Amino acid sequence: MGEPAGIGPEVAVAAWRALGGRIGVRDIKLIGDPSVFLAFGDIPGDPILASTRLLVPSAPGAPDPRNAPAVIGAIMSAVKIAAHPEVAAAVVTAPINKAVLMQSGFEFPGHTEFLAHLTGAPRAVMMLASDQLRVVPLTIHIPLAAVPQAITTASIVETAEIVLAGLARDFRIASPRLAVAGLNPHPGEFGDEDMRLIAPAVEQLKARGHDVRGPLPADTLFHEAARATYDAALCMYHDQALIPIKTLSFWDGVNVTLGLPIIRTSPDHGTAFDIAGTGKADPRSMIAAIRMAAQMADARTNA
Repeated sequence: MGEPAGIGPEVAVAAWRALGGRIGVRDIKLIGDPSVFLAFGDIPGDPILASTRLLVPSAPGAPDPRNAPAVIGAIMSAVKIAAHPEVAAAVVTAPINKAVLMQSGFEFPGHTEFLAHLTGAPRAVMMLASDQLRVVPLTIHIPLAAVPQAITTASIVETAEIVLAGLARDFRIASPRLAVAGLNPHPGEFGDEDMRLIAPAVEQLKARGHDVRGPLPADTLFHEAARATYDAALCMYHDQALIPIKTLSFWDGVNVTLGLPIIRTSPDHGTAFDIAGTGKADPRSMIAAIRMAAQMADARTNA
């Protein structure tokens, strides 16, 4: 369901209709307060799995912290279903608004950390993926000035190994290739982080038998010929990763969480309160997220 005052429920229903309620052999279920989905018209059949109800009616573009338990409850219900050992399910989450949830006492920076907590995963990693590019930001929602201090050799190695394992398990890439971006322009020429922190991590990963290159200049890492040389790029900060994929795949980029025992994807956009309830929301990223979740479920089922 995601944030009921945003475009999440609208694009979820639109995607459900566009895909005919099924993706391959899998049914698509809508999880949350039924009233949120039914606000966008009748939904034939029985696709809605009711979870925690809203405490107050939802108004488009006007989130209410009192509805935070319903948002959190929908996520928890979906994870519980997907984690069942006899269910080959995947979770596709609609966007949440972190600030609204935090007003109600929510203690996690976002979906990724909350899903790691719910599933007992030691650490989860955010990947943005499309049919043109896969990127992973090492650091995410922190000020740019704080990035150099947040980068460590150990965190690069740990993140890279989660990404490589995810590429093999969830994308069926037998020998995944990882490109590691440098932090500074022309790595090695400006600042010491690239040679002091990133290069040793790449050498450690190579010593463990992984196909990893870096630190590579970010300004030449994302053109077509360069993208053909790797299966994912590990970037040092948020915009270094998200600008290229949103340029190449703005409408069909997907947020994928790696390192979880369950499959989780999400559309690569936010709650868009400014257009909620206007009928302008585009469901293409949600459709892409559902398709990718199904493909990942197939990969795990057939592994």
